[in-house]
Amino acid sequence: MHRFAPPLAVAAALAAAAMVWHAHTATAAPITHGVVVRVVDGDTVYVAAGGHTEDVRLLGIDTPETVDPHRPVGCYGPQASAFTKHLLTGRRVTLVYDHELHDVYGRWLAYIYLDGSPSVFVDARLVELGYARTLSIPPNTLHAALLARLERQAAVAGRGLWSACD
Repeated sequence: MHRFAPPLAVAAALAAAAMVWHAHTATAAPITHGVVVRVVDGDTVYVAAGGHTEDVRLLGIDTPETVDPHRPVGCYGPQASAFTKHLLTGRRVTLVYDHELHDVYGRWLAYIYLDGSPSVFVDARLVELGYARTLSIPPNTLHAALLARLERQAAVAGRGLWSACD
């Protein structure tokens, strides 16, 4: 009987942590405006709003890896990360959501628009300039057609990763 106690305790602790995370994310209202305070990599940022900071993953795109300790740095990853940092750090943004609000890591999933006149659709800009590829995961496909068109144009023109990477 005692040999089952540690696995049961671990399972109970994991279940409790999952319930706390789910309760937080299920009741937390999505932020719609804020300031980018940190860029993790080309497609993940931290946005400060309402006295707290939230981890946000840009929807519809994927930039080459730069921070995962289990994967090598991807071709054009440092350039994509540097561009996103230059574009967004310290800037006011608007976040627009699709069907799902969170990914499996608990990050908010949003399309990001750089505030200003005119506003800039950041996800599309990264694809258009060749810093990102499209990544459409249903049901979050609101801008899939636009992003796919911009990706084809960037690839044909050899922009960014399309000319730098195999």
